[in-house]
Amino acid sequence: GDQAEAQPDQRLPPHLHVQVIAVPGIAAPGLCLAALASAWSSVCPGPSALLGLTPRPRSEPVTEAALAARKKHVAAVQEHYFKRPPQIERGWKQHLIDTSGRAHLDVVNNVAVLGHSHPAVIAAVQRQLPLLNTNSRFVYAALGDFAAKIAAMFPAESGLDQVFFVNSGSEATDLALRIARTATNRRNTLCMEGGYHGVTTASDEISTTLNDNPRSRETRPPWIHLMPMPNLYRGRFRGPDAATRYADAVRERVAELGEKGSGPACFIAEPLSGNAGGVEIPPGYLQQAYAAVRAAGGLCIADEVQVGYGRLGTHFWGFQEHGVTPDIVTMAKAAGNGHPLGFVVTTKKIAESFAAEGSFFSSAGGGPVSCAVGAAVLSTVLSENLQANAREVGAYATARLGALAAQFPHIVGTVHGHGLYQGVEIVKDEFSREPATAAASAICDRLLELGVACHATGDYSNVLKFKPPMCITRESVDHFATALEQVFTERSAGRKKSKL
Repeated sequence: GDQAEAQPDQRLPPHLHVQVIAVPGIAAPGLCLAALASAWSSVCPGPSALLGLTPRPRSEPVTEAALAARKKHVAAVQEHYFKRPPQIERGWKQHLIDTSGRAHLDVVNNVAVLGHSHPAVIAAVQRQLPLLNTNSRFVYAALGDFAAKIAAMFPAESGLDQVFFVNSGSEATDLALRIARTATNRRNTLCMEGGYHGVTTASDEISTTLNDNPRSRETRPPWIHLMPMPNLYRGRFRGPDAATRYADAVRERVAELGEKGSGPACFIAEPLSGNAGGVEIPPGYLQQAYAAVRAAGGLCIADEVQVGYGRLGTHFWGFQEHGVTPDIVTMAKAAGNGHPLGFVVTTKKIAESFAAEGSFFSSAGGGPVSCAVGAAVLSTVLSENLQANAREVGAYATARLGALAAQFPHIVGTVHGHGLYQGVEIVKDEFSREPATAAASAICDRLLELGVACHATGDYSNVLKFKPPMCITRESVDHFATALEQVFTERSAGRKKSKL
């Protein structure tokens, strides 16, 4: 028969439903609550044998033994979310489903830009993987086709039309720094305090979020120059002239480097600081910073790994919100919707200057499967109007979260960001603005009990991330906001009781 088209409010993808009912006359449901699954399974045994399929053993909820095995063989630095983590078995759209059958609203996963298990990504892998997967030194159509699609997403006058393919955001940052340093024959790099750009040696050098590495700002090599994060809530400058006063630090450091007979190779920043908690960069800051660096012969890099592909709602690329054009752009995460894929885009002149380092290729970056996935993701972002969804649902989330901030000022200091990258900053009180790290962790654990997967970020791990798959709906935002309100109400009641 014909397969129906997926509907926006449909909980499952189009499928053939086969159900065996062992007891005649019972009106067995097709779906049931996780708590009732064992009971209904005794009445409705699996139909695998009738279909000639191998029965799939039923997964059990995560146990202490599973965590013990992880602790024994996985280095402890590779931490996991939550004190009592669920064992995640599946994902669909903006939901994660654990082995007990419970669905959790996912508000932390900006990697799955289209949503989990998107049919377009699955189909792309199924088409390409049986045919060919090799490295980019071989000639195949998918590489050039995907590169052309990427280049078409940049302003024509930008000159950003040369694409390098890699496997991750860390590799993209690493390569962008290599390109800039080769093109300028310099090494000095300006970056923001509290920024995060990756885990390779070069990308880690410019990553200084204290929650990831408390010693990061003390251990930077001498060619890394940290600029104050222009945080209008927690930073030194908060007034209408904040952009200029923060940019003064860039101008001063560039001048100091010039006096020492050197200059900047590059300045790198996110258009909105993700790991800082969705901190918005004040208008005018990047324009002034870019101008200062370029006047001294340096290049400017926009790290779009967290916020590109329309996540901020207003533009496809975050740098466009600031009225600037970078020399180099990095992108990953959303580019593959969970498939390991990243890329760097620059101008022809800069790309050609990189040839001084010899040839470049990546064993898996730009392979046929990665290109097929990347092209499918980009096409789907456009065809499903996800940037518009980020703008509209993001504005609704801003309103809901802003209302909670007004209702609970003793808990919520501010709401950072916009579109589908926002952060709810948890404080001990509205006057001192002291970060409430322990409270933020407890809030995330309580949200999990209420069916929401959320995590804290920022220097003090006190900012609740809201960066969900871009297919998220207003109804899901309501679920998140209602759960937050319940948790805040519970904490407020507990605070009052402790004062009695």
